[in-house]
Amino acid sequence: MKTSYKWLKTLLPINESPEEIGKLLTGTGLEVEGIEEVETIKGGLRDVVIGEVLTCAKHPDADKLSITTVDVGRENPLDIVCGAPNVAVGQKVVVATVGATLHPLGSDQPLVIKKAKIRGAVSEGMICAEDELGTGTSHAGILVLDTDVPNGTPAAGYFGVESDHVFEIGLTPNRADAASHFGVARDLKAVLDRDIALPVVDEFAVNNHDLPMGVVVENAAAAPRYCGLTVSNLTVKESPEWLRQRLTAIGVRPINNVVDITNYVCHELGQPMHAFDAAAVTGNQIIVKTLPESTPFTTLDGVERKLAADDLMICNAEEPMCIAGVFGGTRSGVTFGTTAIFLESAYFSPDWIRRTAQRHSLKTDASFRYERGTDPNMPLFALKRAALLLKEIAGGVVSSDVVDLYPEPIADFVVAVKYSNINRLIGKELERSLIKSILEKLDIRIEGENEKGFRAIVPPYRVDVQREADIIEEILRIYGFDNVELSPALGSDYLSDFPLNDPDKLRLRCSETLAANGFFEIINNSLTKPEGQTTLADELPGEPVKILNYLSEDLSELRQTMLFGGLETLAYNVNRRQADLKLFEFGKTYHKKDGKYVEKGHLCVFITGDVAAESWFEKSRDVAFHDLAGAVQRVLTAMKVKGTETGKINNKIFQSGLELTLNKKTLVSLGLVQSALTKKAGLKKPVWYADLDWDYLLKQYSPVVQYEEVTRFPEVRRDLSLVLEKSVSFDQLKQIAHRTERKLLREVNVFDVFEGESLGGKKAYALSFILQDEQQTLTDKVIDKTMQRLMTSFEKDLGAVIRK
Repeated sequence: MKTSYKWLKTLLPINESPEEIGKLLTGTGLEVEGIEEVETIKGGLRDVVIGEVLTCAKHPDADKLSITTVDVGRENPLDIVCGAPNVAVGQKVVVATVGATLHPLGSDQPLVIKKAKIRGAVSEGMICAEDELGTGTSHAGILVLDTDVPNGTPAAGYFGVESDHVFEIGLTPNRADAASHFGVARDLKAVLDRDIALPVVDEFAVNNHDLPMGVVVENAAAAPRYCGLTVSNLTVKESPEWLRQRLTAIGVRPINNVVDITNYVCHELGQPMHAFDAAAVTGNQIIVKTLPESTPFTTLDGVERKLAADDLMICNAEEPMCIAGVFGGTRSGVTFGTTAIFLESAYFSPDWIRRTAQRHSLKTDASFRYERGTDPNMPLFALKRAALLLKEIAGGVVSSDVVDLYPEPIADFVVAVKYSNINRLIGKELERSLIKSILEKLDIRIEGENEKGFRAIVPPYRVDVQREADIIEEILRIYGFDNVELSPALGSDYLSDFPLNDPDKLRLRCSETLAANGFFEIINNSLTKPEGQTTLADELPGEPVKILNYLSEDLSELRQTMLFGGLETLAYNVNRRQADLKLFEFGKTYHKKDGKYVEKGHLCVFITGDVAAESWFEKSRDVAFHDLAGAVQRVLTAMKVKGTETGKINNKIFQSGLELTLNKKTLVSLGLVQSALTKKAGLKKPVWYADLDWDYLLKQYSPVVQYEEVTRFPEVRRDLSLVLEKSVSFDQLKQIAHRTERKLLREVNVFDVFEGESLGGKKAYALSFILQDEQQTLTDKVIDKTMQRLMTSFEKDLGAVIRK
């Protein structure tokens, strides 16, 4: 949002420089992203002066050039070669001296004046035409002045060039109250402790009743307040210079004096306004209502739009004229032939305006403000302000009584505040007198004060201040964040040490673990399209959560799985020649179950492509399951999780994979994504995917560190070969082994699997067993006895045949 420094100075006494004001605004939460100097003539006509032509002679080597000497108030006149046909001795002209930078109209490139030789003659400047200066459009010849101004007078002063500084404020959605110069001035008022001087509207009066207008609001919920009046005897023309300059400085294109006044008041007071040509208001009736679904309406941009049944419209007795609070129509706009208008100033429901603007993809200055929430107490004041400007600038007279339909005034917000919470959240004990002073400067009244706290009465234009924490934030931003010392002794919740099992710290630990192993973190949109989720309906945890005011069909549901966002990110990068990818994402999924909304935290890991680039000493290889499993295991190790059990996965997302459970609850699902899903996403190579239940994982973390003494006694390895049914998994063997020998067995590993016709449809496992006793060295007798128990268990439980 652009805000003019000069404009602010008309509302508030300001002595500080633009840079100082920028710092103050940023400190209050209105972040100034940049300060731009703007001038009524681009470049400010620096190094451009008034001069007088002393001599003028034809160039000996060019018929269309003249060699002149020009007095510019210096000790010696300048030699200037000029190509204009109207240059003559005695003329007062505008001279751009060497070093000047001009911005000619119609050119994107600046013109820098240099000393040069033109056909052998030295030229020390340029005598300018008005289009070269930016003061007009003519290029028929040089600009000749009818003036006695002394030679050397700066052209900027002669042409009345004015400069301003414009703040580019990154306005956050919650600060609707600051979407105007008045709103910004209110924050400065609180910080600088100065009074605001609002425009005076005391002189407003109704001049006659020649053009009465009936107003009916059929939907008061969508239009809680609607004000208007008529102005006749208007002369629609170009706005005066000051008004055009004021709008141009903030990036608003001047159109005509009537439209410019409505835009001016909008940016001054934050109140959007609309002017209807009174001749287009058939029946002298303004009706605020909705129309049937698919009613056609052509907006000012020439586009015919199909209205929705809940699009609020401003209509005359016969047809719609304007989409309320969003965009006008082609038939009711003000033109240079307009002589009377109906001027609208209203408070529309933010929800209604937001839905309509999004539905029709329309973003205007009016909708920007209405959908965030304007001040319901401003429409009448702004209406009078605009009417007085119309009288002054367009010669109009007010020709009707003021209409102000406000059946149910919007009440102030009432917030209970405790002094103890103020000090606790800020981290510093503030004087109560200071707290009250800050709130009063913010137009927040205090009622019912006692030793413990008070009730804060918040004006309705502060839609972002409705909770105790909001009040405390208001106090802090005016008091100054920099004025709060970082002192843990104050016992602030925000300054105290985080506990060892703080979720953010654990998330950072896992992020660093994955990043150290070559993974990049991604953040995808929680909104997704229904199509992808429908293909996996059987695997999703519940009903989808649909968005009412979605921007597009592709963003109309909250995700129930994080898979599709990850696949889209993989495809985006692969299409940009980044084929070898290792990504992870923390996020939430959403669904409805038994009528309740459920949010679930996840950590998802994606791998595709090659493990390493091919080199002279190593060949590249495709990512395999153990690469994914290794990454998952590192996360589990970082979270100190042990004792997981492995089982087959039964999920249509995976072509093959495993499921890790802990206490019989799924902790991780990992494996190869179905090729149909990856192909649909535009991916040719396999994608390995792991989905960790982050909420459950957090609960399993224990900050207690357990230390184990390194045993002094050696490990012993014994190998065993078994023939089993193909359906038997290694995990089953592992579980039976640990159940059979709990004391001595440290590890069970598989180092070979063989299948062949000689086994009669079975398979052979070659297993290694690591045995160790922490109290003594193992003897052959103990080892043999242990191995015998293991073989007996395998034979009994799985029907294994021991290969001798």
